[in-house]
Amino acid sequence: MRFSKRLTLLASSALVAGGIGFFSFKTDDRFFEIARNLDIYATLFKELNLYYVDEVNPNRMVKTSIDAMLKNLDPYTNFFAEDEIEDYMTMTTGRYNGIGALIGQRQGKSIVLMVYEGTPAEKSGLQIGDEVIKVDGVDLKTRKDADPGKLLKGQNNTAVKLTVRRFGQKDPVDLSVIRDVVKMTNVPYYGMITEDVGYIDLKDFTATASREVRTAYQELKGKGMKKLILDVRENPGGLLNMAIDICNIFISKDSEVVTTKGKVTEWNKTYTAMNPPLDLDMPIVVLTNSHSASAAEIVSGVIQDYDRGVLIGQRTYGKGLVQTTRELSFNTKLKITTAKYYIPSGRCIQAIDYSHRNADGSVGKIPDSLKTAFKTKAGRVVYDGGGVLPDVVIDAQTPSPVALSLTNKGLIFDYAVKYRHEHASIKPAREFRLTDAEYTDFTKWVGDKEYDYTTQVEKDLGTLEASAKKEKYFDQIQDQLKSLKTKMSHSKDADLSTFRTELKTLLEQEIAGHYYLQKGLKEASFATDPEMKAALDLFKDMPRYGTILKGK
Repeated sequence: MRFSKRLTLLASSALVAGGIGFFSFKTDDRFFEIARNLDIYATLFKELNLYYVDEVNPNRMVKTSIDAMLKNLDPYTNFFAEDEIEDYMTMTTGRYNGIGALIGQRQGKSIVLMVYEGTPAEKSGLQIGDEVIKVDGVDLKTRKDADPGKLLKGQNNTAVKLTVRRFGQKDPVDLSVIRDVVKMTNVPYYGMITEDVGYIDLKDFTATASREVRTAYQELKGKGMKKLILDVRENPGGLLNMAIDICNIFISKDSEVVTTKGKVTEWNKTYTAMNPPLDLDMPIVVLTNSHSASAAEIVSGVIQDYDRGVLIGQRTYGKGLVQTTRELSFNTKLKITTAKYYIPSGRCIQAIDYSHRNADGSVGKIPDSLKTAFKTKAGRVVYDGGGVLPDVVIDAQTPSPVALSLTNKGLIFDYAVKYRHEHASIKPAREFRLTDAEYTDFTKWVGDKEYDYTTQVEKDLGTLEASAKKEKYFDQIQDQLKSLKTKMSHSKDADLSTFRTELKTLLEQEIAGHYYLQKGLKEASFATDPEMKAALDLFKDMPRYGTILKGK
């Protein structure tokens, strides 16, 4: 066998070459182990196929085994089977052939959660809140295996017939939608917040992200923008070259953007800004949160490292890993983590060490004691190993238990559907506010709905009671515990009053989204967005802005 011959040759070489031969032997020994285990796997699969009591689906079994194998690595190394290539292409390009609606499952029903602006779905009259009953005659109730998302996709200029149940209408509604190329935008919203402050909401890094940001920037500059808020909150990242191009908008040509370092040294590379910038002087605030990841962290980290702008919000996710797509046989693909990236200060912001796992298979974040200090261009101290820490930290808002329950149960959404049916129009999203009477109507409507929850205080009291019983103190304190439980037991009616401001805000944003779609959701949030408020306050105090960038 080939492996036997190679092992013999390597063993002979070891006698002559010493350490080099030993290294080669160990490498080839690993190749032998791979071949041996692949042979075991093939033999096992053959036996299963021949003798297992039921029919074996080879595609499903192999996909399951590959996914299980990759799960031991990091979350970003993924296998794409042939029938998933379309999803992969959508992920990288942001384009697909379909109707432009987001369908989600709610209590066994397929509900339209969002209709995207300018798409066939919007043009056909499909509405948020519609329940999709049938797609081209396929009954989604009886065909539990039917995926409405896949059924809605198809060739351009072909019609798909939807049967939907709409709030307030007795009979189902039939809609014919002509499929087209749907482009999911990287910049779902941009506009002027004040007379001189522009805002760009960057939500993804697919193949057109840089062009969309440049277009938004130039349009806003034409409208009088003198200061910019760039929002990368909830941005999971995407294509590395798009992050580089977007950084290039605000930093000088030939400036270093990111360096990648991995096992294959020939692939290690330092990427620089290739083009003249659009602007080197405009004050910038970048909004970040714990879901800003990967390419979003490159952009925010580069802006910080060059002292080009001020970061406001929460520490970013900490994904400093680079993925490369490798073509496999039979039109399948492997997206594999091949390197870590390092931003201009020299720091890597990867927060989790996937190469060292605990005994239970879990992984932990890099401890503070192992973090290293680096410096920005102006000499400000920054650290690696845990995402990008903003210059101005705003504590993340924690939703109240009642708000979480109402949202998770879909009751905020359902009330917005009801409101949309009962009101033909509302004020522009930035101006829309629920009246006191309308909020009272909501509290009455939700009164007989199921949305119970347990507050953190109630959970803590339960833990205390369990510990008291375990340690034999319960008899001594049970009266006090009972009294505390009575006092702290939540009342839904009381909570609807206590958290009125929070709940009204959620309702106003949801309702605005039902009328004005994605743009409505965004504009309705401006008035109560703490990071946005902090950015606007900072722009009113430019001496403080300058002081932050100088590290004083």
